[in-house]
Amino acid sequence: MFNTVSLLDQSLGRRGLAGVAASLLAAPAAFAQNQPTAGTGAAGATAVIDVNRARTDPIPIAIPVLSGASGDAERLGRDIAGVITNNLGRCGLFRPIDPQAFIGGAAAPAAAVPNFQDWKAIGAQALVTGKVESQGGDKVRVEFRLWDVLPQAQIQGTAYTTTLSNWRRIAHIISDVIYERLLGEKGYFDTRVVYIAGTGPRDRRIKRLAIMDQDGENNRYLTDGSFLALTPRFHPTRDEIAFMSYVNNKPRVYLFNLGTGRQRLLGDFGGITLSPRFSPDGNSVILAETTNSGGSNIYIVSLNGGGARRITDSGSIDVSPCFSPDGTQIVFNSDRGGDQQLYMMSADGSGVKRISYGQGRYATPVWSPRGDLIAYTMLRGNTFAIGVMHPDGSGERILSESYYCEGPTFAPNGRVIMFWRETPAHDSQGHGFSAKLVSIDITGFNERQVITPTDASDPAWSPLLT
Repeated sequence: MFNTVSLLDQSLGRRGLAGVAASLLAAPAAFAQNQPTAGTGAAGATAVIDVNRARTDPIPIAIPVLSGASGDAERLGRDIAGVITNNLGRCGLFRPIDPQAFIGGAAAPAAAVPNFQDWKAIGAQALVTGKVESQGGDKVRVEFRLWDVLPQAQIQGTAYTTTLSNWRRIAHIISDVIYERLLGEKGYFDTRVVYIAGTGPRDRRIKRLAIMDQDGENNRYLTDGSFLALTPRFHPTRDEIAFMSYVNNKPRVYLFNLGTGRQRLLGDFGGITLSPRFSPDGNSVILAETTNSGGSNIYIVSLNGGGARRITDSGSIDVSPCFSPDGTQIVFNSDRGGDQQLYMMSADGSGVKRISYGQGRYATPVWSPRGDLIAYTMLRGNTFAIGVMHPDGSGERILSESYYCEGPTFAPNGRVIMFWRETPAHDSQGHGFSAKLVSIDITGFNERQVITPTDASDPAWSPLLT
């Protein structure tokens, strides 16, 4: 029940080594001799279930304050428990129990065997305990245990050593571990979202690149707003973003290094370049370039000095390309059939076929990291919608509709989609207008607004941090 986890220091671009999981946390000896296996309680009852069941019956979980020997450690334990509670509660698959219901108070000893009857009495099926210890200087050790209450089993025990400034990452990592152990799927809490922060009057909008943790914390701006920025996308393995910038009033695709803040133009194109996405291996970017005739073609641009290769030349508007997770196929948006629809082709541009046939126009397709779904924007009549379909075009489902919504992006586990929604202005001055990020489960369950300091659009979810 022990995982060795490398932790990352935010001051080193979140990819510098800061510490490792410290030690095996076995169940306490007095308890381990007679410890049941998860799922083998008297009636086979367990908190470990699948996501489909959790959607209709969220797992009741108790998350007491992590204990600490000093005032600072206790405060940190309270903060970490709060982040874990918020993560699990917002995803809609867990039901954190109100601490006021806890028997004996909001804290629970980390090393002692829980009194399972007390937790069962308040309806908890899962329990998190833990403690925080100072390691001197700016180092801290965070220990946590995950218990399955009904069979009275410890199902996870891990300790992490890292810097104090990294405590929020620890909380996200613990949240991911809990999510995976109880639901059988990877979590998505230890991630970031890059987006476009919008400020100013509706007709003179300032749009800056911004980045935040998936829960809206640690928000910071990456560009100063001197030039309009749009459609940022994460590199699959590096701290790098591809985005569209209006530098010198010429919209083109740039790369932005999150560690250094440096920007560089991608490719040597004569026209406007737009809608970039990285290939799954990170060695190239796929994008579109406009033509003099009013159309656009799709190119693959090597990041290793191989230049650009055109893969469409239909004379139409071919835009918004996105690789499949295995890199063998590309979904894109085109009007080559007379209307704006989704098409599929092989990675070399061959075998083009239409996959969308609903009553509307389709745009901004994006492939799920699992490979099983494609999310898209649809316009039908005067209403916008976010939907999903299988890669062959079957199984189409609308998840959310509104006056205006666009730009879906998948969480790295493929379970949740984020997009942005706008409200209309009430007058010519733009009063009443807003642009907000929204998240929703791929089944249309648990739609929530994502809080940002300003208006926000064009979200892109990062991979899980490593």
